[in-house]
Amino acid sequence: MTKVFTAVAVGSLWLVSLAPAHAQKPGGDPASKAIKNPVPATAASIAAGKAAYAKRCSHCHGASGAGDGRFAPKDPSPPDLTDAKWDRGSGEADIFLVIWNGPSEDGKMRPLKGTVAEKEVWNIVNYVRSLSQKAGAP
Repeated sequence: MTKVFTAVAVGSLWLVSLAPAHAQKPGGDPASKAIKNPVPATAASIAAGKAAYAKRCSHCHGASGAGDGRFAPKDPSPPDLTDAKWDRGSGEADIFLVIWNGPSEDGKMRPLKGTVAEKEVWNIVNYVRSLSQKAGAP
């Protein structure tokens, strides 16, 4: 039993060590240009994204996406998703990769990869894009 526990612990540490290598870097990922959103930004997708956002994102990013959620860390604070400044790329694929893989090495935003279906993340992308478009951002 001890060998199994040790193997699981070592394997888990190895997987955690890989996370920073897959985090989205500032400026976006050039490879993201080849990724297309497979979920059309319909009213149904945006509504599903809003529900998923409320459940998974609003506690830090805030109900309106302004980065003022109740549990938002202070340094650095979550970005305002409604403005025109997108440090890690503003394309749909860039947004997807940030949500899917996590945005940075600091681990303050956990990646959703392995916890939800990709379609749910694309719905969140569609919702987040609708927030920024309402505010006049790209």
